[in-house]
Amino acid sequence: MTEHVAPSNDDVAAAGKLAETYRRLRDELHKVIIGQDDVIEQLLISLFAGGHCILEGVPGLAKTMMISTLARTMSLSFSRIQFTPDLMPSDITGTEVIAEDKSTGTRAFKFLPGPVFANVILADEINRTPPKTQAAMLECMQEQQVTVGGVRHGIDSPFFVLATQNPIEQEGTYPLPEAQQDRFMFKVLIGYPTYEEELDIATKTTGEYSADVNEVIGTAEILEAQRIVRRVPAAAPIVKYALDLVRATRPDEAGTPQLVRDRVAWGAGPRAVQFLIVAAKARAVLRGNLHVSTDDIRALAAPVLRHRVVTNFAAQAEGYTPDKLIGELLDMHDPHGGGLLADGRVNKMINA
Repeated sequence: MTEHVAPSNDDVAAAGKLAETYRRLRDELHKVIIGQDDVIEQLLISLFAGGHCILEGVPGLAKTMMISTLARTMSLSFSRIQFTPDLMPSDITGTEVIAEDKSTGTRAFKFLPGPVFANVILADEINRTPPKTQAAMLECMQEQQVTVGGVRHGIDSPFFVLATQNPIEQEGTYPLPEAQQDRFMFKVLIGYPTYEEELDIATKTTGEYSADVNEVIGTAEILEAQRIVRRVPAAAPIVKYALDLVRATRPDEAGTPQLVRDRVAWGAGPRAVQFLIVAAKARAVLRGNLHVSTDDIRALAAPVLRHRVVTNFAAQAEGYTPDKLIGELLDMHDPHGGGLLADGRVNKMINA
């Protein structure tokens, strides 16, 4: 499904199969997870778009269960790493040990892989480990490799880091550096369930209910799905719309709205545009569409941008969150092709 070319019958069939796989995965997750439809959708979008994901929420909202259940639906290797203040880089990447060859009696260093050598990594409470361990995780996420003793060890594809964070109990935590946060495609906020959902949770988890989760997809299917997502066309105006939205978060950019100049210390970088477009492609095809629309861009703007926009002290004093700022930017931005003026008014004359 290349740009400006009508999709072939094979492309349409592949997209339909991917949409069906998405529905099956969602159904399997809902056997264990009650509600959280948007969270599950964003988690699966990041999976098929090939990105890493942070899930943030207070304790007890099934963040760890959601990720471990997702791993059970895929025939992939899975590792859970509990991040703690005393965790060392070698605890996750692996280490070299001296091994003796019994046949020759010679000794040599042998690399023992750590838990990061898996397809799906649950990085539980990732903000509770020191910066040097976070830096080791950063290499894994960005380069998909580990360097030990000057030797690089590649990590097999597909490779997903699904991290959890607790927004409370900040004592003893090490906030993720902006450079590491930027490697995550999404930051997904998990809220409390509705009354009906919580009633269902209380009923099922205190009774004899037990879910039987089935495998839905494997390595080859996931890699093929990621290739399909990349081939979904995004028209030039859609790409420009995503770019204009990201650039509007930068306080020093020409034409930036006054609300951004007054409240933002640092805006989103180029990686945000890349992730926003690829994620929008995944959302489109998972919903049965063969092209990206501005609705896909707008729906994913918050999870892509919220951890890349750093508000200043004035905004924090007002309780002005990145999500609120992103929402106001979306209200200003014309989804039908207009631009954004410096005073925040939509310029609907650009394409006139």
